[in-house]
Amino acid sequence: MYGTAERLLRLLSLLQARRDWPGADLATRLEVDVRTIRRDVERLRSLGYPVHATPGVAGGYRLGAGAALPPLLLDDDEAVAVAVGLRTAASGTVGGMVGGIEETSVRALAKLEQVLPARLRSRVGALQAATVALPGAGPTVDAEVLTVLATACRDQERLRFGYAGSSGAATDRSVEPLRLVCTGRRWYLVAFDLDRAAWRTFRADRIDGVPVPGFRFTPREPPAADLAEYVARQISTEVYPHRLVLRVAAPATALAHRIPPTAGVVEEVDEHSCLLRTGASNLDAVPYYLAQLGYDFVVEEAPPGLVERLREVAERFARAVG
Repeated sequence: MYGTAERLLRLLSLLQARRDWPGADLATRLEVDVRTIRRDVERLRSLGYPVHATPGVAGGYRLGAGAALPPLLLDDDEAVAVAVGLRTAASGTVGGMVGGIEETSVRALAKLEQVLPARLRSRVGALQAATVALPGAGPTVDAEVLTVLATACRDQERLRFGYAGSSGAATDRSVEPLRLVCTGRRWYLVAFDLDRAAWRTFRADRIDGVPVPGFRFTPREPPAADLAEYVARQISTEVYPHRLVLRVAAPATALAHRIPPTAGVVEEVDEHSCLLRTGASNLDAVPYYLAQLGYDFVVEEAPPGLVERLREVAERFARAVG
């Protein structure tokens, strides 16, 4: 059994860990009855935590948003993860409306590190000392845009926004958002495009302004079970005018270490070979890209003209070495 203070902290931690909690489930977790849960919820409210209750058989409790941010309870791994995430944001990977999110991240990180126990501060410090950030020239994404996109995915709300395609043409989109996928350099939104009646992948940095939320919607069947693989396929092959398929003499796991998700999709054939699906905007660059694979390969599918280019480059290299 928990004491009152310990039980309140435990109750708060549970409410922060999940969106909705039936009262009976909370009572079971804390080894008390439902009446005690109701009293503890009132104590949390008196401390400024906006705990909402839904009556009825299927009712329960939810920790809502209040006028002020109440203290959060984090376990050791969560605290280290938040600190590392704030350090990443402070390096400038996410932009902001005014001056970027970097300054805000630094302030939040300073507050967190001030209250971290020594053992956790040492873990965070070790990560910082052993990590070197490589500056990138990739596009930044507005932090408010990411927040609106993520909230709409969670709450199943339609969105409207202006979007600039790869050609630069601006269009207005009305979508039902499903998930955000981050490749490390870019953020992508997987959503059902209502005007085109099809699933689409949108680059978040090409969204013009802050999306406008709309009505709630009933979720559709996702376009794929593995959304990360789905996005990888969309951005590594579907967007290119020239697509090709290679059968590579290497295990899929070995080739996947050399091919980032944004450059191609690797599919296992057997323990000794795999398929690589990739694309290109310029056929002249393909032979030199393929030369970097490091494994023998056979062209299974290729756009017109590619095989001839491969032969020309192979003969040129052969002449170069006599």
